[in-house]
Amino acid sequence: MRKAVEIINLVKKFGNFVAVDNLSLDIYEGEIFGLLGPNGSGKTTTLLTIATVYKPTSGDVRVFGYSVVRDGDMVRKLVGMAFQEPKALGIDKPYDLLMWHARMVGYSAGDAKKVVREVMDSLGLWEHRDKYFYQLSGGTRKKVEIAKVLIQRPRVAIFDEPTAQVDVISKHVLWDAIKELRKEGSTIIISTNDMFEAERVCERIAIIYRGRLRAVGTVQELKDSMPYGDVIELSVAGKDIDVSKVLEILNSFGRVSVNGSTFMVYVNRGEEKAIEIVDALRRRGITISRIMVKEPTLDDVFFYITGAKLKEE
Repeated sequence: MRKAVEIINLVKKFGNFVAVDNLSLDIYEGEIFGLLGPNGSGKTTTLLTIATVYKPTSGDVRVFGYSVVRDGDMVRKLVGMAFQEPKALGIDKPYDLLMWHARMVGYSAGDAKKVVREVMDSLGLWEHRDKYFYQLSGGTRKKVEIAKVLIQRPRVAIFDEPTAQVDVISKHVLWDAIKELRKEGSTIIISTNDMFEAERVCERIAIIYRGRLRAVGTVQELKDSMPYGDVIELSVAGKDIDVSKVLEILNSFGRVSVNGSTFMVYVNRGEEKAIEIVDALRRRGITISRIMVKEPTLDDVFFYITGAKLKEE
């Protein structure tokens, strides 16, 4: 398969802070590729470097062979990006903004009117076309930002947290629009900290944490990489829970994460271990209010690989 984007030993520093730390990654033409990690992990910095907004401190990124360091003008012709925070003035109107964008990326006046109407209709934006930007909800602003890329139809389309602040129904509309853009020939790169979005949309995923690549593969490959293939999720009854006491018991069974009164234990042979865990806790006077055995999610994979949760940071 042809490489659409090659990230080669990329380092990006801001002063003494290392935002991206020696990242190397290949993204192939025609795929939907996800960067998965919590806020502050280096995802946005990586995307902005691909889009030539930032220059690498060292290393390089190549887009269809063109270097972001040496061939910035060519890269900008190939890449379109929907930013995490929509780029517009409060007095801008969606229709005028998208018409301007369509003309900037090369449409004639007649074609621009046609494509802008089509994209606005598909995203449910037409009714908001003459409102001021400051009057729009966060989710509607996000749709306008994404509409820019859908209008441009670049060879490499980048979406930074595309469904943040968007309601559930609109999320599915945006996901379908992104998949349709891929069908039209674009290579898609999505940055997200939403494991459901990553599973629903992305074909391959790179897990990034604190600026470093920790794992890359399909969703199933990442799940299969966990040596402890089952997750036991249990809740402990009672108001005054001695978390340290519970952890002392559960740590003897496998790796454990905790959120309030809910504990996750990563184990092999989950059904057998669940019975043993129930017995061990009862012997110490601890009552379980709920317990279930499940397959790992991407959130579980991320915790196993990094020791952190996707939305903690």
